[in-house]
Amino acid sequence: MKEIKDIVKAFDEAQRQGRQTALATVVHLDGSSYRRPGARMLITDEGQLTGAISGGCLEGDALRKALLVMTEKRAMLVTYDTMDEDDAKFGVGLGCNGIIQVLIEPIDPSNPANPVQLLKAVLAKRQKAVLATLFSLQDKKDHQPGTCFLLTEEGTMTTTATSLNDTLVGNTKEVLARQFSSFKNYITGTNTITAFIEFIKPAVSLVAVGAGNDVMPLLRIADVLGWETTIIDGRATYAKQERFPSACQVVVAKPENALAQIIIDDQTVFALMTHNYNYDMTMLKALLEKNVVYIGMLGPKKKLDRILGELKEEGMNCTLQQLSVIHGPVGLNIGAETPEEIALSIIAEIKTVLAGRSGKSLKDSGEYIHSRPYAVIEEVRLGSA
Repeated sequence: MKEIKDIVKAFDEAQRQGRQTALATVVHLDGSSYRRPGARMLITDEGQLTGAISGGCLEGDALRKALLVMTEKRAMLVTYDTMDEDDAKFGVGLGCNGIIQVLIEPIDPSNPANPVQLLKAVLAKRQKAVLATLFSLQDKKDHQPGTCFLLTEEGTMTTTATSLNDTLVGNTKEVLARQFSSFKNYITGTNTITAFIEFIKPAVSLVAVGAGNDVMPLLRIADVLGWETTIIDGRATYAKQERFPSACQVVVAKPENALAQIIIDDQTVFALMTHNYNYDMTMLKALLEKNVVYIGMLGPKKKLDRILGELKEEGMNCTLQQLSVIHGPVGLNIGAETPEEIALSIIAEIKTVLAGRSGKSLKDSGEYIHSRPYAVIEEVRLGSA
């Protein structure tokens, strides 16, 4: 989500300067690559790059092709075969062992449904969305329809003219319901158009309960990642925007009243860091009554055990599901000592939980870093042309 925000910001700046732009998107991957489908990069006619489609290996070639796309005002599908041992043609030894399909589209500012405008619509509200991009693997020199269809969680649709719109409505709704991107080959007679139907989540929303100095590095790291951040504390002298300039929201309230001001969804996580036993306990009780996916509590395990014991005495019997979302002591075991290291361990644990991963070293994780189902393209026959 941060990449999308950066691209939209760079596009607006390019428009102010009167620059032409093109958008490069990884639309399919077979094998391994540094970036996966959905990675994007905005390119201006003066060579400014925002975002990334690789670890830096493909950007130079993509820039050259993007300049051609801007001149011809015609989208181009480019294949990078890093399985080829002779990959010196890209100027480096990639060693990724994958076939990467990158669609490069010229951006027409006069088109209200151009790819960047669709990305802006994704950012307009905090909600899930599905973006469909069409391209022709069958004939790369053929017309490439490009990014053309957006469906938001609230049901809003934005489209450009394509004969596949009716089909895309059903398929994008399926992806939104499953919350997993997919690929389709739409076959009409002898013609085939491929669709990358991308599920996009809102940014992670990190709510830090506590406004002490040790929360500052936590918010700085979250800001680098593009997460949205909120501070909650009952002390007005601590919970101030000047102390946390990157925070999207600062809430000064008692714990039982604070959550009424917070939007909670499946990308919202909480870190209890007040160093105030009673505030933490009241907040934890309130959170356990919500559908929260992650609650981290700073402090030793016996503190958490004591709080849970007192809540039980008050008549609150936590279910296994409720207990499973509590992480105390908070953070991964990386040997953290300083506030900055502790912040890193907390952020790493949150990312691990949201990604459904184990948090163990990648060298012990098996052959693949990422799962491979996204490479499968399902065939959909639409009848004769």
